[in-house]
Amino acid sequence: MRVLIILAMLVAPASAVADPGALDAAAAGRFVQLAQDCVHVEYPNKIAHVMASDEDVRPPRVLTPAFYGCYDWHSAVHGHWLLARAISRFPDAEFAVPARTALEESLTVANLETELAYLRGPGRTSFERPYGLAWLLQLAAELGHPASLAALEAEVARRLAAWLPKLRYPIRTGEHNQTAFALGLVWDWSVSAGRDDIRLLVESRARDFYLSDRACPLHYEPSGEDFLSPCLAEADLMRRVLDGSAYASWLSGFLSQLPDDGGTGWLPVAVVTDRSDPKLAHIDGLNLSRAWMLAGIAAALPEADPRRASLLASRAEHRDAALPAVTGEHYEGGHWLGTFAFYLETGGE
Repeated sequence: MRVLIILAMLVAPASAVADPGALDAAAAGRFVQLAQDCVHVEYPNKIAHVMASDEDVRPPRVLTPAFYGCYDWHSAVHGHWLLARAISRFPDAEFAVPARTALEESLTVANLETELAYLRGPGRTSFERPYGLAWLLQLAAELGHPASLAALEAEVARRLAAWLPKLRYPIRTGEHNQTAFALGLVWDWSVSAGRDDIRLLVESRARDFYLSDRACPLHYEPSGEDFLSPCLAEADLMRRVLDGSAYASWLSGFLSQLPDDGGTGWLPVAVVTDRSDPKLAHIDGLNLSRAWMLAGIAAALPEADPRRASLLASRAEHRDAALPAVTGEHYEGGHWLGTFAFYLETGGE
């Protein structure tokens, strides 16, 4: 039985649809097609789970029937997020009908019940934590927190709320385990969901982890397989936590290398050497995520702050270098980069 979890999108008045800004339907369609081309494509597939018995040796479509495509679970989740956001931004576009159909095919009551049971299975305490779980919350928020997703959404929130108080140290990698990026997504979800308890928990943990940080070694970045910047992601999270003047002051100590002359030499665009290599292709994602983080950091500063010019100039360089690389030529990048491009082009949170 299919559940029309996106009914609100189907009937929403035009005035309720966010202005897509510079992104038009044709450009959006390019990214949407990447998600369409993978959300129901089972193989190749990378399963990362603990097997408790022979029963766990099953095809991805059986283990996680809602999110089995796009190579891995988290990419399937945010591929569905891309479809949902595309519909909300461009409800009358050609791609809207097949995107709605794809969402309805995936997000049935039966499929989501199986997803919940899978998540609660033995040995899965740390499954997709925090990256994939944070994207699941983003998907729920983009769909307006539908009843059909409520149990899975609540379970994910419960897991993160149980984990964060026990996490003694932040995770500062440039890949999926990074704390700062996931906490930013969770913060944005908590605002959308009206979950002040989670927002306050994220704020408390962000202050514990990052408030005393100084002189982030941006010159150490990137590592060879990063798709997130540890320094910029932290700064992008803290703009949510601190008010304008406090944030501007904190940023001065944290990214003291930020110039005030509009220059971009402080953050060169990262170079991708082989887009057919799934790990090396991460660097395209790094350039995309840097672009939206730079924009977020700039937006949090007072308009007269001279650092904004360099932040926005670097944002433009990274965006212009990365967007042309978001294609379906190599599945290694095509199965996930569309999400990062759409997140960038639609303003993130």
